[in-house]
Amino acid sequence: MDIFLDDDSRAIFLTLGVVVLALVSFISEWLPVDMTAIVVMVALMLLGLVTPEEGISGFSSSATITVLAMFVLSAGIARTGALQVVSELLLKWGGKKISQQIFAMGMIVGPISGVINNTAVLAVFLPIVEDWCRKQGISSSKLLIPLSYATILGGMITVIGTSTNVLASGLSERLGYGTFSLFAFTKLGLITFAIGLAYLALIAPRLLPKRKASDSNVVNQDYGLQDYVSEIVIMPGSSLIGQTLRSSLIQRKFDMDVLELIRNNTQFPQPLADKVFQAGDILIVRGKRDCLLKIKDERGIDILPDVQFGKQSLEQNLSSGEERIAEVLILSNSNLSGSTLKELRFRQRYNATVLAVRRGQELVRERLGRVSLRFGDLLLVQGPRQSFLGLQTSQDLLVIEQRDVETLRREKAGLAVAIGVGVVLVAAFDWLPILVSALAGVVLMVVTGCLKPGELYGAVRWDIIFLLAGLIPLGVAMEKSGTTQWLANNLIAVGGGLSGYWVLTFFFLITSLITEILSNNASVVLLLPVAVEVAEQLNLNPFAFMFAVTFAASNSFMTPIGYQTNTMVYSAGGYKFLDFMRAGAPLNLLMTLVVPFLIVWLYGLQVP
Repeated sequence: MDIFLDDDSRAIFLTLGVVVLALVSFISEWLPVDMTAIVVMVALMLLGLVTPEEGISGFSSSATITVLAMFVLSAGIARTGALQVVSELLLKWGGKKISQQIFAMGMIVGPISGVINNTAVLAVFLPIVEDWCRKQGISSSKLLIPLSYATILGGMITVIGTSTNVLASGLSERLGYGTFSLFAFTKLGLITFAIGLAYLALIAPRLLPKRKASDSNVVNQDYGLQDYVSEIVIMPGSSLIGQTLRSSLIQRKFDMDVLELIRNNTQFPQPLADKVFQAGDILIVRGKRDCLLKIKDERGIDILPDVQFGKQSLEQNLSSGEERIAEVLILSNSNLSGSTLKELRFRQRYNATVLAVRRGQELVRERLGRVSLRFGDLLLVQGPRQSFLGLQTSQDLLVIEQRDVETLRREKAGLAVAIGVGVVLVAAFDWLPILVSALAGVVLMVVTGCLKPGELYGAVRWDIIFLLAGLIPLGVAMEKSGTTQWLANNLIAVGGGLSGYWVLTFFFLITSLITEILSNNASVVLLLPVAVEVAEQLNLNPFAFMFAVTFAASNSFMTPIGYQTNTMVYSAGGYKFLDFMRAGAPLNLLMTLVVPFLIVWLYGLQVP
């Protein structure tokens, strides 16, 4: 290859090769996105496209450290229950009409997302909105997509609203234009938020389906467990008599779970592993009918008609006494991702049983122990009430119901908010760089007890941190090898006849489309330097192009995989993939038409 290419051309060729492989990996999901970024980093160093120091520069980047600190600050505010207080405003302002409810919800979560990471905001408000919908008799699928979109739109109000904004600010500094001030594009962010919220309140309700049941019998309607949860009785002469649940091995052999034991009208909740079976014991079990017939033949049990289920709903039955049933979401930074329930020993770890797994449109109710968990999976979990306190404090899982007060440090709420506001004010008045003020806020969160030292690591979205750290060297390689300039030259050659406005619109459109299949951070790393290079060659305002790419990278409304908050509500709302396209495509189009025009109006297209 050296025979045909000079050193500069060879570097461009190799860099483009790494970019293409990264894109293929992102799209195909061969590896998690953060692992793909690390592979990219290592490949760039092995190929000599960056030095080892440049290769690891992402880990010391001010953008990476700032994002890390903001995750901790967001967790401190959320952990004290400060955001739960605003749920009262939701009930007060929500009213009975869907449009009014979406508007009230957006007015609350949007501004908060401007200063707190939007995934943290959604994690807090998802249970609040679900609980509110149950009380109001509303299908939560009418509100969860608007909730996600409102946090995305709100995240664009300030530079610290999303990791994408912070990364774009860091790239701007590396390109010689300095970091963005905290409120650099607040005017644009507020206008687009207002336009987006008007769309969500007035048009989106007509496009969103009712996917999730709005009544109390949500378990039976949404999970169809009536055919999978049954009552069996241990007959006299059964081989199970005198055995414990553990020694009988019936759960391992027959793909079933024993949820509850009833003896002489007394309910015994989990753990049941060491309970000795007696004749007449009634077991509430999860398992297919044919599976129960096998146990009947082999072990001497009888299958009862749904006597108790006829008196009350299945959900009420499984939640009676000391038992509870709830939906639990796998979070993006969860240590459970990639493992099966069997490998995790989920029942033993949490003293609770998974009854079903929902993954978008897919519903899994059989062979649950073999299901490899992923971010966004929704687990239907049943167990003792005390076990749910442990689940609510887990950093791997989010229980889709409001937290119990005892799991929050409510007495520290005011202090946590004060620290967060202080960080914003210090950065806003340029008393200290946002990096320094954010790190000082992290220290204060721990010193004041808003967060415990052991909670720091669980508060950080390490997948985002490694994604940023791995992708930043790719930007370095693209500039160093001349790939950025080569791409810019070719784009200008192809679209040389277009006006500056249409070139700006092109970058907004192409970024918004790419971010639907890649991560928003990857889109910014790849396209922001190219956009700046094009602007420089056309003698246009580089900031206008940087703002266009930054906003477009968060303009992810058409799929549940383009943005983390969309993934979080995908299963929770019982949505189909096309629901995001139906509600999000018009919003994407609206932003593509409006944002470039607003950028030109507010910031100017020509070099100031």
